[in-house]
Amino acid sequence: MMSDIYDSACDSLGLLESPCLTKVELRLTCKGISDRDALSKPDPCIVLNMQSHGQWMEVDRTEVMRSCANPSYSKVFTLDFYFEEVQRLRFELYDINNSNYNGLKDADFLGAVECTLGQIISHRKLSKALLRPGGNVGKTIITITAEELTGNDDYIELSFSARKLDDKDFFSKSDPFLEIYRLNEDATLQLVYRTETVMNNLNPVWKTFKVSLNSLCNGDHERKLQVAIDFTASNGDPRNSCSLHYIHPYRPNEYLKALVAVGEICQDYDSDKMFPAFGFGARIPPDYKVSHDFAVNFNEENPECAGIQGVVEAYQACLPKLQLYGPTNIAPIIHKVANSASQEVHTKEAMQYFILLILTDGVITDMADTREAIVQASHLPMSVIIVGVGNADFGDMQMLDGDDGILRSPRGEPVLRDIVQFVPFRNFKHASPAALAKSVLAEVPNQVVDYYNSRGIKPKVASQYHASRTFGP
Repeated sequence: MMSDIYDSACDSLGLLESPCLTKVELRLTCKGISDRDALSKPDPCIVLNMQSHGQWMEVDRTEVMRSCANPSYSKVFTLDFYFEEVQRLRFELYDINNSNYNGLKDADFLGAVECTLGQIISHRKLSKALLRPGGNVGKTIITITAEELTGNDDYIELSFSARKLDDKDFFSKSDPFLEIYRLNEDATLQLVYRTETVMNNLNPVWKTFKVSLNSLCNGDHERKLQVAIDFTASNGDPRNSCSLHYIHPYRPNEYLKALVAVGEICQDYDSDKMFPAFGFGARIPPDYKVSHDFAVNFNEENPECAGIQGVVEAYQACLPKLQLYGPTNIAPIIHKVANSASQEVHTKEAMQYFILLILTDGVITDMADTREAIVQASHLPMSVIIVGVGNADFGDMQMLDGDDGILRSPRGEPVLRDIVQFVPFRNFKHASPAALAKSVLAEVPNQVVDYYNSRGIKPKVASQYHASRTFGP
């Protein structure tokens, strides 16, 4: 009987001709991790523990997969397998809710799977339901795949690059990374390696890396590989401190810094201190369809906020309720404000002037439509200020500014007057808020005078600026 068990365990890994002491690699995947936060996906990590003298000791852990309910981990656990010993393993699943990957104190424990290394080896691929806190079985399935190391410690060095990738990242240029999969004997695909992410780049060159032939193809040089490219959002999850939209309890993010710096100047020229605030490039409740001109307070009939502080509060309140998406289209919001400015032209006083402040982290994806919208808006009492947030390549945005030449629509029609000012926030990251405000508002007085002069209108001393704010994805 003992011989049969030995033969079964060893035969499952092809060990009949070698001692039953070997190294094995364990690879993990999960399916169906539930969202503890209804507005975002989990950031799962699996911690491997092994029992020693009755105590669970951490052996290793996987990487954290951000915003992923069905992770396939590139991290490989390498263990010594002793047939004659019962090696108890415990795979604990956590939702890492902050950037502190090393500490699990603040992480959410989602449940665990326990088994022996022998069970995994005898099945080759073992799938078990997660045992949740409290003892009930959840819907999450953890699958552990085992493979014997052949003893070949050779490594291969690989370099990858890509050219002219599709711009799948809706917020700015794509943030590509590369995943390499190998084809298993049962025709399934197994993740072998995941590269770093190259931010805002359609022609990425990834760092050279080494991978063992065991991991890549288990020594079989004829085994097929698959390569797959994925694309991630540049702004990131607002819950993550790396996100440009992250709401820190004590420090404003770059969006808020730019908003307050410019808004506090503009509000002195707005008689009622009521500011309509809009967003674009997000899925909004209740049906979560993409919108490019939604009211930040979700009140389409009355998008106005009381003062700059009201805009700040509406922005902070809306972030948890929407899903950042894209693309970065700003023509719709220019048209929206232009419609209001057009109505002002036909009033008796015709003394309101509109300032549209656009805060965005991405290179716009509707450049042709935006150029057309700006050319048409140049006939109206309005100016457009664009503040680029983050570290994207804003080279194309300079075209809209008109400082390097006359902006023209795709049809060749020139702007009647320069109404756009673009400033990258990073140039003022360490400067005072006043410096940013001075830069972005420097051209506004002349733009106002140019407009009224072009229409033969003499502005009143107390002419009103009406400011609108928009936030990019």
